[in-house]
Amino acid sequence: MSFEASEEQDEVMNEINMTPLVDVMLVLLIIFIITIPVVQHAVKVELPRTSSSRDQAPPDNLQLAIDSQGQFFLGKQAVAADALEDALREHAAKDPQPQLYIRGDKKVAYEHVAQAMTAAQRAGLAKIGFVTEGQKP
Repeated sequence: MSFEASEEQDEVMNEINMTPLVDVMLVLLIIFIITIPVVQHAVKVELPRTSSSRDQAPPDNLQLAIDSQGQFFLGKQAVAADALEDALREHAAKDPQPQLYIRGDKKVAYEHVAQAMTAAQRAGLAKIGFVTEGQKP
């Protein structure tokens, strides 16, 4: 081993130097050894057992349809616009409270849909949804 420059030492080294790879792996091993007990440390708690049966039956859903002329139908029964809030108030008093689904014709004026939503809000219904048709491929 001499420190003189020679043409033989200028050749490309064909072997991978494994020393840095081993050093990195040892550092990672030490990090994992330290962190694994911290991750697995948990407080042991005995959780209470419950039955899987439901206490209450699911509420019935209300269907409010609005046709293209602005006429309201609660279920299959026609309801006048001024009596809609009172009809919805009867259903809002039930326990559990039903969910209202509004089905509006696509040609109906938005005014009638807004009137239905206002009546439902004033009646005390908390869950209101809209029914639409999906696009056909």
